[in-house]
Amino acid sequence: MGPLVARLSRGGQRLRQADRAHPWVLDTAVVVVVFLMFCLPDLLHGYGGDNDAPRRLRLAFTRLHPAGMFAFQAGLVLPLLWRRRRPMAAFAVIAAVFVLQWSLGAVLRADVALFIALYSLALHGTLRQLPWACGVMAAALVLVAVRASVTVSVWDALFFLLSTAIAALALGLVVRIRRAQLAGLRDRAARLEIERDQRSRLATAAERARVAREMHDIVGHNLSVMISLADAGVYATDTAPERGKEALRLIGDTGRMALGELRRVLGVLREDPDGPAKAPELSPQPGIADLQTLCDGVRTAGLEVVYRTVGEVDALDSGVQLTVYRIVQEALTNTLKHAGADTRVNLSVVVEDTRLIIRVRDNGSGPAGHPEPRNEEGHGLVGMRERAALYGGHVSAGPAAGGGWAVEAVLDLTPQGGAR
Repeated sequence: MGPLVARLSRGGQRLRQADRAHPWVLDTAVVVVVFLMFCLPDLLHGYGGDNDAPRRLRLAFTRLHPAGMFAFQAGLVLPLLWRRRRPMAAFAVIAAVFVLQWSLGAVLRADVALFIALYSLALHGTLRQLPWACGVMAAALVLVAVRASVTVSVWDALFFLLSTAIAALALGLVVRIRRAQLAGLRDRAARLEIERDQRSRLATAAERARVAREMHDIVGHNLSVMISLADAGVYATDTAPERGKEALRLIGDTGRMALGELRRVLGVLREDPDGPAKAPELSPQPGIADLQTLCDGVRTAGLEVVYRTVGEVDALDSGVQLTVYRIVQEALTNTLKHAGADTRVNLSVVVEDTRLIIRVRDNGSGPAGHPEPRNEEGHGLVGMRERAALYGGHVSAGPAAGGGWAVEAVLDLTPQGGAR
């Protein structure tokens, strides 16, 4: 049964595709089939044959001339050509010809076209047209039952005719509902596929933003340190060669550290097309414990950094610690780039109940004063705010009272869901 059902399904799909491409073929085929099955026998032999029908039946109904019979058959069958494009118009024309024919007392096998038109109207027409069509259909069938009362009971005729009409109407509605359900399922599948692609693109964009923030923090900080060390080495070369050599060594160490961090960030993005990728040599993400090393590196570049922590900072989870590290790194990088020589920086990381507060304040003025606001056209402050927003926090930055620059970030340490 499985292969047979699959072949039938594929065949039905091909037929539907062909019908969408050439709809007139199916409409013409319906007309040809109805003509061959219901019109041609009447044209060749008459309804019931020339003398084969019972005498009472021959007396009750009018025998039509072949030309008139063909005209009525054309009026009943040809409107089926537009039964899908104009179902109400086709039904109205067929019903008018049907009523005229039965008013003359003629009976034709082609009357089956009226039931086909009702089926097509239920399937392709608007639902508000169906009550009118059903009323016209019922009136026409009452006429038929009255005309046929000489051969069969009126109630028996009505029961048979109305049952046939109801069957045609129900079949059209069932097929219509089934097609609507299938269309809904296809639409839902298409929307789910679009949503899946959108989620994938959003995840890719979020990952790109994360990598961009990491790259900005790593490259911006380490390059600032290296530039400061290089400037100091240039001045110390003539007066204190040993200090110049020390600056060059620190530049090398800083460059190697930056390269290692870049490899860690970008290593997970590499793919090996020839087989399983070799796992990159990763190091743990920096945390609060690495802030002392970060401060030492900034001190070598010429800044005086006073660092203190309050509370159980080591108990924070790794995500919060990475956020703290990157915010402090960006704040110190801005100080390094914009503050003048002999600048003092006060850095504090304070844990208060469900809040973590980061304060970075310097007293530097720079050769031309602090730009206001610092980082106006850069991405550093935006990156700090995005990182803080991940933990329901905020970042403020601006000139400090008494001179210098101050950055304050507040993170919410309340677990998701509100549980503490």
